[in-house]
Amino acid sequence: MRILITGGAGYIGSHAVKALTESHTVTVVDNLTRGYRDAVPSNVNLYTNDVREISKMTQILRSEKIDAVLHFAGLAYVGESVAQPLRYYQVNVDGTLSLLAAMKEVGVNQLVFSSSCATYGTPDFLPITEQTPQRPINPYGWSKLMAEQLIKDVAASRPNFSYALLRYFNVAGCATDGTLGERHNPEPHLIPLALRAVLNPHQPLIIHGDDYATEDGTCQRDYLHVEDVVLAHQLVLEALQTHDRMVYNLGLGHPYSVRDIIAAVATVTGSDVPIIVGTRRLGDPPCLYADASSIRTQLGWQPTQIDLVNTIASSWRWLKGMDAYPRY
Repeated sequence: MRILITGGAGYIGSHAVKALTESHTVTVVDNLTRGYRDAVPSNVNLYTNDVREISKMTQILRSEKIDAVLHFAGLAYVGESVAQPLRYYQVNVDGTLSLLAAMKEVGVNQLVFSSSCATYGTPDFLPITEQTPQRPINPYGWSKLMAEQLIKDVAASRPNFSYALLRYFNVAGCATDGTLGERHNPEPHLIPLALRAVLNPHQPLIIHGDDYATEDGTCQRDYLHVEDVVLAHQLVLEALQTHDRMVYNLGLGHPYSVRDIIAAVATVTGSDVPIIVGTRRLGDPPCLYADASSIRTQLGWQPTQIDLVNTIASSWRWLKGMDAYPRY
């Protein structure tokens, strides 16, 4: 199969490229705003245009004879979305709209979309299933929900159009073989921030609020290894050949608090994590964790990286060797 991966030079996208090139012909589109050219293997065609350039996307889909698209490209920082809502709607919503328009023009009818648990907002009940009402509480979540609706509306108008919406919870970890990792600038994610605080105690980790209605007062999240996220993409890509519309949560179903993560980082590194307790961050629900039984039951998805300490250890190994990125 000939696959286009948007955002393929970014964190999750580059791990998907790595896995899918083993059995498919992969093309990457990434404007390198937050991706890295050297995260894409040299034998993979990389186009550095923006996905909002419809004419360019149409040209790429046609010239590369694309069969299916994995759409990772977008912005994904909750706090930043609160400060820059227009930018998030422009990139995440307009980007998806432009991609769908190009796909229609060329006749590409298979799409796997990188969505988010942020579309659920603060749920009334836990764990979160695919039937949990979607009530976003920040622009990032709204932008993902709007993109989901665009995809559903296009599918309703095109009987031969098939899609999978994958709602990630908190993706973590790095490639277990050490070739790829997480490199954001600025870094928004808890695990790499805690690890960096160990390496540089003069820049302590900020806990954004310790007065939530959780056991230790800090936010709780469901952490899933990036390679298991990619595994889910491989399964739904195969399933799209016989299934037309799929929506799945991706998570392990176990919530870890910020202080749980800090303790696990200390276990991995052998050092205490320097911390500062700050104020709450806008748009942060107290607790989010998934019921991902649907994809397990229907597609046989079985996460392989289920130990939090091992997931953090993969990030620790990567962070200590970031001067050689990646190592193909």
